Amino acid sequence: MLEIPLLLVVIIVVALIFDFTNGAHDCANAIATVVSTKVISPKVAVIMAAGLNLFGAFLGEEVAHTLGSGIVNTDMVMGCQALVLAALIGAIAWNLITWYFGIPSSSSHALIGGLMGAAVAYSGFGTLNGPSIAKKILLPLVLSPLAGFAVGFLFMSLLALGLWKVSRQRVSSTFHRLQILSAAFMATSHGLNDAQKTMGVITLALFIFHEIDTIHVPFWVKFICASAMAAGTALGGWKIVKTMGHRIFKLEPVHGFAAETSAALVITGASAFGAPISTTHTITACIFGVGSTKRLSAVRWGIAGNLVVAWVLTIPASALIAALSFWLLDLMGFVQ
Repeated sequence: MLEIPLLLVVIIVVALIFDFTNGAHDCANAIATVVSTKVISPKVAVIMAAGLNLFGAFLGEEVAHTLGSGIVNTDMVMGCQALVLAALIGAIAWNLITWYFGIPSSSSHALIGGLMGAAVAYSGFGTLNGPSIAKKILLPLVLSPLAGFAVGFLFMSLLALGLWKVSRQRVSSTFHRLQILSAAFMATSHGLNDAQKTMGVITLALFIFHEIDTIHVPFWVKFICASAMAAGTALGGWKIVKTMGHRIFKLEPVHGFAAETSAALVITGASAFGAPISTTHTITACIFGVGSTKRLSAVRWGIAGNLVVAWVLTIPASALIAALSFWLLDLMGFVQ
């Protein structure tokens, strides 16, 4: 009879809870613009996003490998079975705090910060895979919002150039329909990048518990992670939808199409590279880029300042919570 350690079961359940909150928290990434421009109803948008998040999660595992072996040195944390649990507690806590206040922070960076904080609490900074963190975490952390802003600005500028003789009514009518396709592309790319993050964490836990010999994502892990994210997406994140869809600048269908398509292109490219970027950072930056083509004053830059503060705080805040959680688990006797 197959025997699975109870702590591993707890870790997998907590990881799926994180995946669920990730889907609920980041639901706005895929549907904020399509809902705010009233192309489709919130209910239909959420169902579409949930299904395509599920589909996208099966399209690759490069990001999962980065989370599983590119943040902590697996040989140094091999005996620490509570590390992943502490990391997840830190990520979930930060997710819930920012979800409650309607702040579009990064679930991805919360999870990364949680892993880093728990690993450092276990055995110091030497547990961290410095070169991989610099190349696939910190560099994309800086570049993905910049790329999102640039691609959004360029894509919208090209659209405006090609459509300048077309009546506003016709443009609105055309992109009213096309935005459904861009939202679908965005939802698929979100599943491709974000669902893999929890896959990587569960795979790391399986490796630490000697259930697998290498960092390779089993099919059943893909299935349960994709399903949990889809269920979370179905719950929705309406406070964040409101922030992204209404408070940055007033979106029209053509703007929504440009922002979603630009973000999906950036996210898909990062996923192929194995970079666990923030889909929240990316779509928000794309919305700012698209809005800036209208006129700089059309964008509410005060909102940008608040979002940047949340982005900067996410990794250290979740790392601190994870470290405190690890020390508490140690006091409770869960650390061997």
